[in-house]
Amino acid sequence: MKGFYRSVYELNGEKKNMAVTQFEPADARRCFPCWDEPSFKAVFKITLEVPSETVALSNMPVVEEKVNGPTKIVYFQESPIMSTYLVAVIVGMFDYVEAFTADGTSVRVYTQVGKSAQGKFALEVAVKTLILFKEYFAVPYPLPKMDMIAIPDFASGAMENYGLVTYRETALLFDERHSAAANKQRVAVVVAHELAHQWFGNLVTMEWWTHLWLNEGFATWVSYLAADRFFPEWNVWIQFLEESTTGFRLDALAGSHPIEVDVNHVDEIDEIFDAISYRKGAAVIRMLQSYLGAEIFQKSLAAYIKRFAYSNAKTEDLWAALEEGSGEPLKTLMHSWTKQQGYPVVSVKLKDGKLELEQTQFLSSGSEGVGQWVVPITLCCCSYSVQQKFLFRGKQEDFNLSGLVECQKKDDFWIKLNVDQTGFYRVSYDEELASRLRHAVETNILSAADRYGVLDDTYALCMAGKQKLVTLLHLIAAYKNETEYTVLAHAINTSLSIYEMMAVAAPEELVNMKKFLIDFLEPFAQRVGWDAKSGEGHLNALLRGTLLSALAELGHQSTIDEAVRRFNVFLEDRETPLLPPDVRKAAYVALMQTVNKSNKSGYESLLKIYRETDLSQEKVRVLGSLASSPDPDVVREALNFLLSSEVRNQDCIFVLRGVTAAAHEVAWTWLKENWDYIAETFTGHLLTYFITVTVSRSPRTRRVTRQRSSSRAGPRRASRGR
Repeated sequence: MKGFYRSVYELNGEKKNMAVTQFEPADARRCFPCWDEPSFKAVFKITLEVPSETVALSNMPVVEEKVNGPTKIVYFQESPIMSTYLVAVIVGMFDYVEAFTADGTSVRVYTQVGKSAQGKFALEVAVKTLILFKEYFAVPYPLPKMDMIAIPDFASGAMENYGLVTYRETALLFDERHSAAANKQRVAVVVAHELAHQWFGNLVTMEWWTHLWLNEGFATWVSYLAADRFFPEWNVWIQFLEESTTGFRLDALAGSHPIEVDVNHVDEIDEIFDAISYRKGAAVIRMLQSYLGAEIFQKSLAAYIKRFAYSNAKTEDLWAALEEGSGEPLKTLMHSWTKQQGYPVVSVKLKDGKLELEQTQFLSSGSEGVGQWVVPITLCCCSYSVQQKFLFRGKQEDFNLSGLVECQKKDDFWIKLNVDQTGFYRVSYDEELASRLRHAVETNILSAADRYGVLDDTYALCMAGKQKLVTLLHLIAAYKNETEYTVLAHAINTSLSIYEMMAVAAPEELVNMKKFLIDFLEPFAQRVGWDAKSGEGHLNALLRGTLLSALAELGHQSTIDEAVRRFNVFLEDRETPLLPPDVRKAAYVALMQTVNKSNKSGYESLLKIYRETDLSQEKVRVLGSLASSPDPDVVREALNFLLSSEVRNQDCIFVLRGVTAAAHEVAWTWLKENWDYIAETFTGHLLTYFITVTVSRSPRTRRVTRQRSSSRAGPRRASRGR
């Protein structure tokens, strides 16, 4: 699925071929001879000879077609100067929906024949996004048209080719009846991400792959800015913290890498399309925007875009533009974040009215690294009305802060660093401060972002052996009245991670842990229920699926019984309101808890749904559930199914994500037995994914991504997929 390749699909029951390109990072050379590096920009004038009944697309509009019997020659307008990895050519049978921006730019969403209605939501988002980014970057969209197309076989989540963006079907199409709320959010964020690249990446291009994070980190961050503008009720900036968590997790490994990586050979490029470039990159940009202020940041960014339009830039060029606009010494500040791996944990003590801070490099192994950062500290005490900010430059410093002594005298005193989690660092509080923060969580005094951050930092410190498990469990219990979806979802995923860890490390404690978690989750599930309530919002729909899936995985019998009852009705009537899209995944997971070697009817029923649906999102829901049975023989059968001709290569990873901790050894044995075939069939990041998902001892890590995306699917370049 790279270079110039074939994608196969069905039209009226007949198999058809589609010609597709995917050139990033360095596969344009597979299609035509070229200097295949981002700094060698050129204009492209493309001509295609294709079957006369097909639709031919490229970066620019068609200027002329000459039909000659069974074939036709299609001439495209000459492109502006651009890098080879952004060139695109697609040929096949398509339908489309179209709209126009206020300044007359044509925007189309192309789909397989008969699916154009599923492109309407993405079309609406795209038109709004082009208008927003024209305003935000203070530069008009540079091309006369914007086409977006859903590709049946596509290894990434999406790809930002200039004027012709390619997507997985799950990242572009939305079916009002059968797509879930999570699917809708994912489409919105991915479309915004790809269209951000039309400016930040395509118009201004990284000089070399070392600066990939400029493209990907920024597009990830600004896609949330767009989603927040269009759908404020989604609270996406709180959900953005999940993006950051993935970056935190990878960057806490001793084998992590800096945001800026020296790339010396084309074979090394794929290695940096990861959570460091995307998630950490986006989080660092958000930290910088918070430090400088939104207005200064935007104006400086617009100046950067204008200065380097139609050319190439490197990280230092962005810092220079931001320094000019802000007057801040940003190179000194930011070099510690982009040129060294890892991040700090800031330890906090309060003594004699002074705030004692100490920073060390955080490593998930529990050891201490040698890194040191210039940390933009934000702080609030007892209230959000008065906040303080300062730079923490040393390994250890004491700070006399105004108002701290008076605040400390209050009965409800608390102090919170990294306000709203805008900084890319963790915070460790001493026992007294941590206890007061736990009370602030329980009484809902902290913002949702800070409630998320307190839990996330505590969990990470606990897993690294820096805090006791009982401290984490006491904190989780403090979220019993939580109302914000993302915070509660994080509490659920954290709880399940502990459960799965104990299944391996301390099975004798599993019964007590299971009771603790079910007692914590059950009241939420009773309030949310299986059925949507009149007037409820997007976040309630997301929460319902997350809660019910968690209870199913914990073996909660009444949840499983109700899921099976509803599923049996759905199996006979796919339009029943008893199993709407938001809870189908939960029902499928619950159903698989009843499947074993001697009773595989539920497994066969899911395969029936998989084979009968033509909706990619439904297929993904089924694939992600097949391996969640507690029976190792059923898990092995599901893993064998992912290698069958019925599963597209791009989708095999969803089956792997569904493997639970109990079946870890089964998956590892299966991988070794099938390694020769897998290594021959899959390449690049798809092959890497087989290893990372199967070998990982942290299955909850896999399921967080599976349930969220987020915004995107698959082994993805965060927002996009690579």
